[in-house]
Amino acid sequence: MKLSNFELDVMQHFWQQTQCGAKHIHQEISLTKPVAYNTVKTIVDRLEEKGAIKRVGKDGRAILYQAAISQNDLTPSAVPSFIQRFFGGSASGLITHLIDDDKLSEKDIAYLEKYLQDKKASKDK
Repeated sequence: MKLSNFELDVMQHFWQQTQCGAKHIHQEISLTKPVAYNTVKTIVDRLEEKGAIKRVGKDGRAILYQAAISQNDLTPSAVPSFIQRFFGGSASGLITHLIDDDKLSEKDIAYLEKYLQDKKASKDK
């Protein structure tokens, strides 16, 4: 399933909450960027059509939705397009950026070292 950047922004709210409506999503997104309610409602409708969210009830007249897919469901399709868009298709460019950003803890570095050793060992077989 392919989702636009704005659809992914909206999905973040569904992943963070058990259930919510378009009005709540609009209120949350409006805190960081100016967007009309109708725009958010259109995105919510599209996400429902794509099967990314599903209706789970009502709160008065408002329809409540919840995520029908997890973030992990989208990762395999989202990562390659992200790498293409921001790093010209170079995975090493992404990795270099993450390492150069200086936000890796000692635990992160140890994990990466072990992961790379294991990956190399499995390729050598």
